[in-house]
Amino acid sequence: MADDPRPHTVATRPATAAAGWQPPEHEVEPAYQPVQINRTDGSWSVGRINAWWRPGGGAQAWCRVRALGRGEAPAWMPFDPEHLLLLPAGGI
Repeated sequence: MADDPRPHTVATRPATAAAGWQPPEHEVEPAYQPVQINRTDGSWSVGRINAWWRPGGGAQAWCRVRALGRGEAPAWMPFDPEHLLLLPAGGI
């Protein structure tokens, strides 16, 4: 069997998360972080980050976000402070 000249790499994260994509469960950190979500139409909604995934090598962190009161399923997305505004989790 001849050696395959193509490099063998494993993607640590997709360029864009397809619907239903999830990182390896053992690498996911549970969280409870309220956020405001800046939607593509320019509106804002309240939501919550309920998990973080930080791939190695200094790659961008991803978070699982759920918009509250909209009936939407949680979705993984790269953390972008221009689209996700972190809110205080509690207290002063």
